[in-house]
Amino acid sequence: MYKIGYRTIKTAIGTALAIMLAQWAGLDNYASAGIIAILCIQNTKKKSLEASWSRFFACIVAMGFSAVFFEGLGYYPIVIGLLLLFFIPTMVSFKATEGIVTSSVIILHIFSAEAVSFALILNELGIITIGIGIALIMNLYMPSVERDLFRLQEDIETNFYKIFQEVILFLREGDHLWDGKEITETSRLIKEGKSLAYKDVENHFLRDESLFYHYFSMREKQFEIIERLLTVVTSISHQVEQAHIIADFMEDLSKHIHPGNTAMLFLKKLYDMKVDIENMELPTSREEFEARAALFQFVQEMERYLQIKSSFRGLQKEELEVKQKAN
Repeated sequence: MYKIGYRTIKTAIGTALAIMLAQWAGLDNYASAGIIAILCIQNTKKKSLEASWSRFFACIVAMGFSAVFFEGLGYYPIVIGLLLLFFIPTMVSFKATEGIVTSSVIILHIFSAEAVSFALILNELGIITIGIGIALIMNLYMPSVERDLFRLQEDIETNFYKIFQEVILFLREGDHLWDGKEITETSRLIKEGKSLAYKDVENHFLRDESLFYHYFSMREKQFEIIERLLTVVTSISHQVEQAHIIADFMEDLSKHIHPGNTAMLFLKKLYDMKVDIENMELPTSREEFEARAALFQFVQEMERYLQIKSSFRGLQKEELEVKQKAN
């Protein structure tokens, strides 16, 4: 089913309002205000503000260049090309490349008028101000993404739990059917979460970082370790003691997958497990030796997994909501 996004709606309304206002103000080339509004409406507030500033600056500089080139060399098409040869590198040096297209419209207005006058400059300033102003007003509203962020957080943690359960089942019972869809799905959810969290930061002028972005980055690093752990545990036979030791640990850990921080508790349990391994009798068969080696590797990887979580300041959902609203 075809769906119209909020940016499309804002662009349609903003364009119409800009043209109507410019027309009501009696400005020549009033439709250009709509073009400027379209170009300045962006996905986030910060991008919109940056785009608006770049376009306003570029348009002011373009009027200065137009006055110098057209009045000095004449109103000929070749002069437009010569002007752009100097104007575009200037915008690149000032990092205002987004304003090149918008300012080209102003340059062509002046070229068509064949004269630089005070009235023309005021007219162009009016078009620029109305177009950019309406775009900024339209971008004051950005839909909240908090609900989606919480949903992604919960979906990732649910998938972590499912993956752990599959590993536990393998360690206790041996081979069984698993399509592994949680692996690809989790990778997608983490990427989506980081992208959405970054977008959320861009919509708040006073916020330089996002708790959610740090959360998804943390889960991304943990997920890389989980993928490596899958290779480790699948090399262990369910018939050896080590398999059940890992299964019991992961069973306990799987019940505590949440945005809070209980990593230190499990690091202590992991340390106790390491001590128990060192006190075990030496392996007597190849199978036990390989299981012992895999168990040591599991401890090392799981230690990294928990250390990553311990560096993240765990927050409950209610506290996250308060902090998001405060910003």
